[in-house]
Order: sequence, then structure tokens, then C-alpha cells
Amino acid sequence: MTILDRDATATRLLTASARHTLDPSIEVDWDAAVDPQGWAVPPERVSLHGTSLWDSLDADQQRTLARHEAASLLSVGLWFEVILMQMLVRHAYDLDLRRPHSQYALTEVGDETRHSVMFARAVDALGCPDYRPHGLLHRLGGVYGHIGSGASMFASVLVAEEATDRLQRESMHDERILPLMRAVARVHVVEEARHVRFAREELARLVPTLSRAELERERWTTALVSSEVVNSLWQARVYRSVGLSGRVGRRAALANPEHRATKRFMTEKVLAFLDDVGMIGGPSERVWKRAGLL
Repeated sequence: MTILDRDATATRLLTASARHTLDPSIEVDWDAAVDPQGWAVPPERVSLHGTSLWDSLDADQQRTLARHEAASLLSVGLWFEVILMQMLVRHAYDLDLRRPHSQYALTEVGDETRHSVMFARAVDALGCPDYRPHGLLHRLGGVYGHIGSGASMFASVLVAEEATDRLQRESMHDERILPLMRAVARVHVVEEARHVRFAREELARLVPTLSRAELERERWTTALVSSEVVNSLWQARVYRSVGLSGRVGRRAALANPEHRATKRFMTEKVLAFLDDVGMIGGPSERVWKRAGLL
């Protein structure tokens, strides 16, 4: 990847934003009925696919679980985007707002605001509850939104954004998927490409400036935050939608080789990048392995 000057990258991204910003209120047909026979995610990506529990569900229950898992992915994505917006505003707070770099950070906040509303409307259209994390993880997310910064901020954002982006790129071309979900995926994929470029280049510039101790700290923070975010994408509460207890469903999903393969599929490209720039390595690598992502 060619790393440009901070403001040169931002100038190109600002130009692209002016030309290709999408309005979800127009791009998504919110008035269309949701076909109960449609899939919200590819069935092969549902966490229980390939297990005996999956086989015990009838076709309607399988589609119901897929809708609720899609709602969980969107809800957790929305939760993390709100955290991201806090961090981006703080990132811009100390910068010269006349510079393109800080202006693009604020432009991305505008994008994420629209995405968050779009995700919330999509969850509601699917007829599903809000699956954002509860309890301790929700509180820790609020703390991280106030303190996250530097290399680990950009690295964690990349993992969260690129993981969902990879699944959406697959879904948006799958004709089994509901038009609503394909339209949401398209909007997000088009605009996330700019966000990913911004974060990747900033991370590649930041890492060489870190001391050894700083690098290890940033690696640990990235591994801990990222693994929690990825594993929280499938909230245990989704299994109640088909009459399963959250504990039973989550245990089956965690033991499911297909689900573990899906998580690796979603994160393999971004983790390869993090490895290339030096953000994976040392003792913290065990966190990635324990999470099943390496």
C-alpha cells in the first residue's frame, strides 16, 4: 500500500466523499415489506449452521435466527460506531481544523452518524430487538470511547469495520439476501472503503513512531478490544428467538468449526494488514489465538 502524506490522503478522501456520499434515506427502500422467506445473512454464515441444533430447526426458524443474527451484527456495529464517533471527535479536537486531515475526521463522523441511523432502522425493519451489548461490556465501551486514542484506536476500528465490511461485501451480491439488507450493505461498503483507507494509512504512519514499550501497550489494547468486539457481534440473546437458551446456543456456536471459519473469514484480511505493520506480535498474540482469530 502506498502511504501518502496525511493531508494528501485526506484531500483525496474529501473529494471522494463529495462525489460518492450516499443518503440511506434515499438509497434504501424503507417502505418495502420484508419477505419472511428471504435471508438476512447467507445461511452458511449463521453461527449454528452445520450443527445438530441447526438441523433441529425448521426452515422458518432458520430464517428467523438469521434475521436476529443480522440484527445483532448491525446492533453491535452501531454500538461500536457510536464509540468511534467519540474517538474521532477527540482526535480532531487537538488538531488544526484548517487542515484536510482533521476535516476528513469530521467528515467521517458525519458518515458514521448516517450509518448508525441506517443500522438502527434496519434492525427495526427486521422486527428485531436492540442487540447492543449489555452490562460490563457496554460500560467498558463507554470508557473506551472517552480514552481510546493513537495506534490502538485506529487498529481496533479497522478490525471492527473491516470484519463487518467483509461479510457485507459477500451479502450484497447474494440474491438470497433480502433487498433491505443488500441495500444497507451497499451503502456501508461504498463509504467504509474511504474510512478504511484513512485508518490504514494513519496506522501505518503511527506505528514507526512508537517506542518498544508503547508498541507493546498498543498491541495489547488492540488485541483485547478487537477480540471482545468480534466475539460480541453474535449476542447470546439471539438464540431465544428460536426457543433456545442463550447459553446453549452460544456454547454450540463457539464449538462450531463453521462459525470459527466465518470469524476468520471476516478478519483475515485486516489481521494480515495489522501483522504487516507490526501491530500483532509479542505476548499479546495469545489473545488473538485464544479468540480463534489467528
